[in-house]
Amino acid sequence: MTIIDEQTKTPPRTGFEEEYPFASHFLDLDGTAMHYVDEGQGETLLMVHGNPTWSFAWRNLIKDFSADYRVIAIDHIGCGFSDKPPDYPYILAQHIANLRKFVTELELEKVTLFGHDWGGAIGLGTVVQMPDRFARINLSNTAAFRSKQIPARIAVCRVPLFGRFGVQGMNLFSRAALSMAVEKPERMTAAVKAGYLAPYHNWQSRVAVMRFVQDIPLNPRHPSYRTLVEVEDGLATLTDKPMLLTWGENDWCFTPAFREEFKRRFPDAQSIRFEDAGHYIFEDAHERMIPAIREFLQQHPIS
Repeated sequence: MTIIDEQTKTPPRTGFEEEYPFASHFLDLDGTAMHYVDEGQGETLLMVHGNPTWSFAWRNLIKDFSADYRVIAIDHIGCGFSDKPPDYPYILAQHIANLRKFVTELELEKVTLFGHDWGGAIGLGTVVQMPDRFARINLSNTAAFRSKQIPARIAVCRVPLFGRFGVQGMNLFSRAALSMAVEKPERMTAAVKAGYLAPYHNWQSRVAVMRFVQDIPLNPRHPSYRTLVEVEDGLATLTDKPMLLTWGENDWCFTPAFREEFKRRFPDAQSIRFEDAGHYIFEDAHERMIPAIREFLQQHPIS
């Protein structure tokens, strides 16, 4: 395992220091640095973000759970404080391969997966490939199966030239999420907004934000379609793992229909709905998510 010198890659945190007071760690993934935070001790909780967020999104959960657990939150390559190479396979299969290598290199065992947005497909894709490493699953506003549902406000971001100019050039996708992804805008203080936007400050730093939008596989010709099918097919092998669905019911992207589909595939899954929360459930409802998740973890102890 190659841990990169943290002193030489410590990123600036101007404007959100108190929101994200965690030490930075970096793992070398075949010459590309993956950033992560690693707080606390005990059973491992592995938090996997989506687009256009980064490990910052989990900060309230990290602060609380790290008192009793080892909490690890990664930044996908291209996201957060990880490297952002311009020429990189920013596709589902690569993100799964990265997370699998991360779990292997850190020798993680008996892991509880936390997945949100694209972190659900990436995380569950990893669990499918190495189920013995994972013990429990917590999912929030995500999917890991095929769907034809794509909101118009995301579909427009996939329009050639216009989408690239808006998402990668003007950072409209990340900026719009600061208001469109929450139901309680008063919680999005200047420091919180600064934290979400900090890693995505120019055209090059937003390459993965654009590529994640482009990587939504809606038809069999898409390069990530087969990978998503493999993840979807593998879900049936995970039904013995305790699962908790914590869902922001006012999410216009991963709507309650996605939660219902998970319930259909995992009949024994516990489901907690937050009627007044949106896509960024960790902003709208983190103070209620945390005790619900703690109760779930206590109900399903790891032997």
